[in-house]
Amino acid sequence: MRATPLTSGFAARIDGLALGGPVGAAAAARLRAALARHGVLVLGRQELSPDRLLAAAAAIGRPERQNYSQFNHPDHADIGIVQYDEVQTPADTWHTDHTNRECPPKATILYAVEVPERGGDTSFADMRAAYAALPAATRRRIAGLRTVNTFDGQFEVSDADRRAFGAPIVHPLVRTHPETGAKALYFHILKTARIEGMSARASRELLRGLLRRAIRPAFVYRHRWSAGDLVIIDNRSVMHRVHDDYDRSETRLLHRVIVAGDRPF
Repeated sequence: MRATPLTSGFAARIDGLALGGPVGAAAAARLRAALARHGVLVLGRQELSPDRLLAAAAAIGRPERQNYSQFNHPDHADIGIVQYDEVQTPADTWHTDHTNRECPPKATILYAVEVPERGGDTSFADMRAAYAALPAATRRRIAGLRTVNTFDGQFEVSDADRRAFGAPIVHPLVRTHPETGAKALYFHILKTARIEGMSARASRELLRGLLRRAIRPAFVYRHRWSAGDLVIIDNRSVMHRVHDDYDRSETRLLHRVIVAGDRPF
């Protein structure tokens, strides 16, 4: 198993690890360490049935159910179907997943089943580097701020999903990585109802300003999908977004698994 950086200090390609069979304890530990270090791991040419995808995800952590049950795989409820249509719209805003949970997922795993000929890329942003690059005055201003997180209102929510995931949850705006100690900007702008002590409007303006200053080309890796690609995202330190620029007559189908995480601090 080899990790080759894809950008300067952020994101890496993993070679020498086929996830179609059992992943040993040593390989799983190395994979988790690489994820904490690089933030994004890309494993190409994987051949994974839904069962094998879930088994591979277990090398990172325990798979868990996602926010919107209507998008669950019909035979494997811990797999989410990502296929944009008239109901499921593209997640083209920079975000980290499922911040409306007390313990958001430590990682999101995306597996490309079918992809368009061109377009539909996913970009990833290193929020550790973004935080470190902020002016000292800005870092002092946002230190200690906390976001209040809820459903984002993009999709209909079932009663069961709302009971499970609908209560307002408070998280730090600057999160400390539990494994590396690195600090990173941490929020989902659409799921942030407000920042404690601020109005919803002022909160949104602050978060938009942070994104404008934080998302720089040097901090971004853009992935062009091929069928069989598996990408693992560290939600504790990375934001991502899809590029909605592909021919909708073609299919873009990804399987998504989230794995259990810790309460942010």
